Amino acid sequence: QVKSCHLSAALLGEDSEISQEQLYELLKYAALGKCHEAAQPSWCRIYHQSHLAGVVVVVLHEMSQLHFYRFYLQFRHLRKVFRHRFTLAPSANFPVSLYGEGTNLKPQNTPQGIFTATSTSECTAKSSDLQCDPIIQRYGEKKQGLTSYTLTLEEQKKNDYPIEGSPGCKGYISTECDQQRTDNSPLFGLDCEMCLTAKGNEVTRVSLVDARGRCLLNELVKPESRVFNYRTRFSGITRKMLLPVKTRLSDIQTRLKKMLPHDAVLVGHSLNSDLQALEMIHPSVIDTSLLFARSEGRRFKLKFLAKAVLGKEIQCEQKLGHDPTEDARAALELAQFFIEQGPTKVAELNLEMLLTAEKLAEVSKNKAVQQPQGCGLQEQLNEPPPLSKPCFLDCLQVTGQKPLLLGRQGSDSSGLCQSNLNTSNKQILQRALEDVPLSKFSIIQFTLGPGYLASHLHAGLHEKVSSKLTDMLTIYAGPFEENFCIKSVKKEFGRCGPIQSLTVVTETFQPYVCIQYEVLEAAQLAVECLNGAEVAGSCIKVQRPVTAAMLDCNVLIKELELDVENEGVIYVAGLKKSLTETELQEEFGRLKHLEALFLPKDLQSGKHRSCCFLKFQKTQSALGALEAMNGCTMKGSELRSRKALAPGHLWKWIWQMNHSNEKQGKHIFYEKMEQLSDSEQDLRKKVKKLDQNIRKLYRSLQNNTLCVVLFPGVNSTHGSQPGLGLMGIKDDEGRSAC
Repeated sequence: QVKSCHLSAALLGEDSEISQEQLYELLKYAALGKCHEAAQPSWCRIYHQSHLAGVVVVVLHEMSQLHFYRFYLQFRHLRKVFRHRFTLAPSANFPVSLYGEGTNLKPQNTPQGIFTATSTSECTAKSSDLQCDPIIQRYGEKKQGLTSYTLTLEEQKKNDYPIEGSPGCKGYISTECDQQRTDNSPLFGLDCEMCLTAKGNEVTRVSLVDARGRCLLNELVKPESRVFNYRTRFSGITRKMLLPVKTRLSDIQTRLKKMLPHDAVLVGHSLNSDLQALEMIHPSVIDTSLLFARSEGRRFKLKFLAKAVLGKEIQCEQKLGHDPTEDARAALELAQFFIEQGPTKVAELNLEMLLTAEKLAEVSKNKAVQQPQGCGLQEQLNEPPPLSKPCFLDCLQVTGQKPLLLGRQGSDSSGLCQSNLNTSNKQILQRALEDVPLSKFSIIQFTLGPGYLASHLHAGLHEKVSSKLTDMLTIYAGPFEENFCIKSVKKEFGRCGPIQSLTVVTETFQPYVCIQYEVLEAAQLAVECLNGAEVAGSCIKVQRPVTAAMLDCNVLIKELELDVENEGVIYVAGLKKSLTETELQEEFGRLKHLEALFLPKDLQSGKHRSCCFLKFQKTQSALGALEAMNGCTMKGSELRSRKALAPGHLWKWIWQMNHSNEKQGKHIFYEKMEQLSDSEQDLRKKVKKLDQNIRKLYRSLQNNTLCVVLFPGVNSTHGSQPGLGLMGIKDDEGRSAC
């Protein structure tokens, strides 16, 4: 039975702001898991990653957090399905920041200019630089038979192979195979494990496999001399294992001579070491450490080649020592791959780039370990500086995964081609519905269309969202008596939450107060708790401003309450500012199933506000806490609470908007009866259709698929707007699993 994957992320407050690097961290672990030494993300956790059916990233081109909240009611599917949201740092060139600097997005041979992408390795390998590859320089570009890849006598001498008649090979046994090999000669994979004895390196285990990978020999061997080091970590051999063994080196030599035909070609990785330990001479060899040529005499490790070329994991850390049969088979398959595919195909893998990407990931994983003074990153890698930053597609290629990238050719800085702007979201969706099930990693890009992508349009959008948020944060209360006490009014309304500003309205027959709060929940609490109440000696009415934009305020409040991200989250006001975070943790820690506490802070002074958000593991526990908490006291202060309205990532954004308006002198407390333009109505329709497209795509996904929807944000000369990410793992009910 397939285990159910789920995602855990307590994204509250400042923790909900995610960088491009952290997003990359999530996608890399989700797609590659431990097989590429990717680590669990630092800001969230994926459970049972190995059971993920796939990863799908939906990118909404040139859209930001502004779009999501301006058209919150239209994004019905997104807000009801995805439990986890985060603010995303904007990027001037989002595809490059996600895929890597070496990514080349180009049109596919598909209808209407849908684009695909190739990785750095593919782009580089297909350029003229391919001629500089050591593999091409050594073997040329054309495919050849196996005899072209066997080592010459001079190459054997240079690489310390045992040679007939050499001074150091006295007493060595010849396999008695001749050099009459052909391109049809049989291949055999050979690998040995050695221990350190008084004599030097002596064989403790020998494995031989045939061309079909079948094991012909897998034998333990008792060394002749006293053993100093069994090298158990690498060989897997222990003293106990060798105690009952009777087989000696001479027995193995005899068996090998009988097993190998006269034209046999032995294949191994650094095979000279194995033949030296076996004390045997064989004329026809293919050494995979030399076959996959590198510059400056360096060699790739067998473990890396097996992963990069064959997509196989060998020499796993969980196992005790190496498995010589596994290593012999890997070397054999590598040689077969090289012969069948030819030098050009092997060079196009761009193994140098893949190795750099792998080592960068390893260094990043161990970055907590302090480097020795003067030892830089390149010294640790022992590699020449890479031409460009390894891209995400290169890392996927290491495991043999081919990502699907679908999107619209189009505009500006995205790096896409500009030749065809006729591709519709409908065409992209249709292609995605067909191809996404066939891919383990997919990136699908939708757009609102060229008329809505200009960055300068965000300025007007920002003003509209800012205006609406300000109106929702604002309440009017009154009427009061002429000489009412402002201090008592501020105290009473302050028990609903932190106040941004309080002004007295004197244009009316009797005085009113206009209060702007810092959080949506505070304004809503004031309307719910104080409308009709007696404050400062007067029975008052509490209401929000009446503007065209506020006519759907009650609908919006209701939908915010039902927002899937607000499930199990409650807002608590009336806290004394003298209470420390530790004291609050102790007090609220007694509540059942409490998962996290977020204490909003003034972003200038750093002092916490008179309110907090509590996230519970279960919705029922949150409702129980809400019922028990209203009206109760904590350290002498009466608490007020309600269901949360603003998701955790939104609080900081609202605060910044308030202060931005304050600095610019924008007072939006007047009635604005503006006509909804035709373009605005059209945009709402497009957004609604976009939400429906994502819904169709999401419904088509397999269970246990990680889906991430990204509003990349805008970072241009016209201004910067943060992005927004929504994520979840689809479960049996079609929702994202928490």
